[in-house]
Amino acid sequence: MRTLGERGSFGAAAAVAGLALWSSAAPTMVYPLYLHEWGLNPAVTTAIFAAYPMVLIPVLLVFGNLSDVIGRRASILIGLAALLAGTVAFGLATDLGWVFAGRALQGLGVGLALSPATAAMIEFGGAARAALASSTTTAATAGGLALATLVGGWLVQYAPAKMHLTFWVLAAVTAAVLCVAWYLPRTLGPAGGHWRPRTVRIPAGVRIPFTAGTLGISTAYALGAVYLALGAQIARDLVGSTNALVSGAIISVSAVVIGVVAVAARRLAPRIAVTVGPVLVLVALLLLDYAGVLQSLPLFLGSSVIGGAGYSLMFAGGLGLITAAAPAQHRGAMISLAYVIGYAVQAAAALVLGAIATTAGLQTAIEVATPTLTLIGLAALVTVRLRRPSPTPVVAEVPLPIR
Repeated sequence: MRTLGERGSFGAAAAVAGLALWSSAAPTMVYPLYLHEWGLNPAVTTAIFAAYPMVLIPVLLVFGNLSDVIGRRASILIGLAALLAGTVAFGLATDLGWVFAGRALQGLGVGLALSPATAAMIEFGGAARAALASSTTTAATAGGLALATLVGGWLVQYAPAKMHLTFWVLAAVTAAVLCVAWYLPRTLGPAGGHWRPRTVRIPAGVRIPFTAGTLGISTAYALGAVYLALGAQIARDLVGSTNALVSGAIISVSAVVIGVVAVAARRLAPRIAVTVGPVLVLVALLLLDYAGVLQSLPLFLGSSVIGGAGYSLMFAGGLGLITAAAPAQHRGAMISLAYVIGYAVQAAAALVLGAIATTAGLQTAIEVATPTLTLIGLAALVTVRLRRPSPTPVVAEVPLPIR
């Protein structure tokens, strides 16, 4: 079978990374419709959001090394098939059962496809492109998040079948990427042999930087839960935006800023990133709070911009601390464990904030999130100061889904 060349394989893997993030954030602009049409409350919509990381966590724990054995292409194809099935479930959804099934399949698909796609960009791209893999994947994932809110906002606002059409558009794109990925080179995984679940452990001597890095990643993911699980509802109910496209565009700004800051600050020392990040997180959430109080769209936009920068620095800084300290033979397992903890924090944040928004209101949920997320970020800062990290130069890696 004819396969893609070096450049084509690199581009196809980048498309898979972007699509994974588009899929994970696709329901964002539809959440307010679920509330209105089905008579739900914010606790239910944040539970829908949380179903994604709750499935992704065990997938990463159990199948995180699958592509090392069966190959990147095979794992990517399985993941894309799961993403397509989840998107179709959303497109057919007439009740919550379909929606939760679709969200679970999205978690499965992203868990199986995203990490292999990132690895494939280095392996298929060759040494000349290896240095570009991180920045390209950052741009692709940020682009996927932006498309989710922009395309979703436009279709919800102006197209028919508002609760379903955005998912059928995404299904068509997913099918197209699946067809392209079919022609990725057929290679066995670098580990070879038979697949079995891996054991994740933290080597002695690197627990402090691992803890600091994981706190940084957790802060970023929890911040992502605020904007993606509640952002559209905040824009509609607190800020007073009645145009879904405008709300989606403002939320998408956060994703764009994540990508821009990640590329611009890729050589920033992780300690500095984790030092600046908590300040930006606090400012972003304060602006979000005041945007609701004053019903100010400009403040909502400012919050989205600063929140994207804070997310990017906390994630890149946290991941940089881990990759600098981790021995090469344990690096993959340590990063995966950090992701698992980060996703667990994200799911908990979404569920708790949704419950608060339902019982006490969206404004109260923001007021609770502001000091809580800031304290997690400050904990990362304090922990990283306990011991000076290795002087090994670090290139910030790619932020995985915030949604």
